[in-house]
Amino acid sequence: MTESNDGHTIHHHHEAIAKRLKRAEGHLRSVVQMIENGRDCVDIAQQLSAVEKAITQAKKTLIQDHLDHCLEDVVGSLSRKERKSIDEFKTITKYL
Repeated sequence: MTESNDGHTIHHHHEAIAKRLKRAEGHLRSVVQMIENGRDCVDIAQQLSAVEKAITQAKKTLIQDHLDHCLEDVVGSLSRKERKSIDEFKTITKYL
């Protein structure tokens, strides 16, 4: 982890998330072209679903990364018993 110019933490996965979002951005542009070219609605919907999944996965990765690092910095010094609820919270968020 490093710190950006504005004091925010840049996490381990941020670079991978940015790459994933850039691919989704290009994919979305091609979907717009499909619409403008009058492509079949089923094909368009399928491609939109793929873009949506890519963005959703990027969001999940960002949230998990934040929880795994920033939250851990705060609760790391707690005893195992005191951490139980936090650890369960981190686990259950993987299913969002």
